[in-house]
Amino acid sequence: MDPATSARRSAPAPQGPRRGSGALTRRARAWRADLIFTLIAVETGIAVGLGIQAQPWSDWGTPSLAVTALSRVLALAGTALALVALLLAARIPWIERSVGQDRLIKWHRVVGPYSLWFITAHVFLVTIGYSMADKINAWSEWWRLILTYPWMLPALAGFGAMVMIGVTSYKRARGRLRYETWWVIHLYSYLGIALSFMHQVTDGIMFVGHPAMKDWWMLFTLSTFALILWFRILVPFVSSLYHGFKVERVIAENHNSISVVMKGRKLDELQAQGGQFLGFRFMTKRYWWESHPYSISAAPRNDRIRITVKDLGDHSSWLRNMKPGTRVWIEGPYGVFTADEATTGRVTLIAGGVGITPIRALLEEFPHGTSIDLVWRASHEDDLMLRHEVESLAEWHGARVHYIIGSRAEASLDVRTLRHYVPHIKHTDVFLCGPGPVVEQAKASAEALGVPADRIHDEAFAY
Repeated sequence: MDPATSARRSAPAPQGPRRGSGALTRRARAWRADLIFTLIAVETGIAVGLGIQAQPWSDWGTPSLAVTALSRVLALAGTALALVALLLAARIPWIERSVGQDRLIKWHRVVGPYSLWFITAHVFLVTIGYSMADKINAWSEWWRLILTYPWMLPALAGFGAMVMIGVTSYKRARGRLRYETWWVIHLYSYLGIALSFMHQVTDGIMFVGHPAMKDWWMLFTLSTFALILWFRILVPFVSSLYHGFKVERVIAENHNSISVVMKGRKLDELQAQGGQFLGFRFMTKRYWWESHPYSISAAPRNDRIRITVKDLGDHSSWLRNMKPGTRVWIEGPYGVFTADEATTGRVTLIAGGVGITPIRALLEEFPHGTSIDLVWRASHEDDLMLRHEVESLAEWHGARVHYIIGSRAEASLDVRTLRHYVPHIKHTDVFLCGPGPVVEQAKASAEALGVPADRIHDEAFAY
């Protein structure tokens, strides 16, 4: 019997948290997060410090040489931050389990622009510095550098790739791109750094004549790419072969959402929990190269796992017609949006739209006796996907389900609404999931109602 049918007939008994207590987990994560930030600062500081130390102090007293020296320091700082940004998105388990993938991506978005700004400043300042020294105009100097210095053309191509990534990463541009297009463009980040690497180690005065610094920089760069190769390609490949996932059934849930049930082996070793997500790569001629993140919509049982997807684009539309037997390559599980984050026996779950999928899975994880309020917002009543399952699980728990139907203007998750439905919310752990604006509004409302920040657990659907 597949999970969807099972849940509709009778809600499975929640298993309760399967790991350590939430409070202990958060303390460990806070310590690890501080360590990660410290390592980022130290790594970038080393790059800047060595860049300054490797240049003669006399250079800083001459305007043209000082501009050039500053450009080199900015180049090192920018490239170091670019490597850090790649590491934040590399899904390294120790780091990902410390703070959660969604927060790592937020940090990635913060670090990435600084990297691009520093490298762009390097390009302009090195041109100006050399043009001042050679006493020619900057445009002519630009072309002289490009055409006469070794590895400059690949470096220029790499810089162009990074500019393209930076432009498409801004919120407005990102919102206009399909996920598939955005994902392909971001693959060029690896190419951008790779194309610039030889220019750095052969032309950079910080490395010429400084073998120890050159070795350190090469180790930093190559180890970054090795970690990406290991955790983004090799580990998922081995895990996919080991668990052997194949599509078993595709189930229409309502007019615009479907569930995909996949069958595999030894899912207990996968250690996936309700509320987490995986990257799924469906091995067909058209989509084998694309990995899409989907939350599991039912806690894994025996040899099956399920996702529920709303029709939001080409890939999600195509899933409706996917054939049983299609092989699936997985990455993950990822995320710290899990039941063991709760530190009280009272929980408020807030779901917006498709955000109900991890919330529904979370309902299976809380132990019986937990006091649960579910606030469920949707634009239309027929958008309440998995409603029968959610209501069945809520009945088992004795949970209270509050429906808020309408547009965001008509049915918002403001302070008044949350106070009305969950007057005791400040004494609960709050779990939020849904589109970014919905999560941000609900989070602000919960904080205004007195919920401590360490008891608000959120996951926004965005990229």
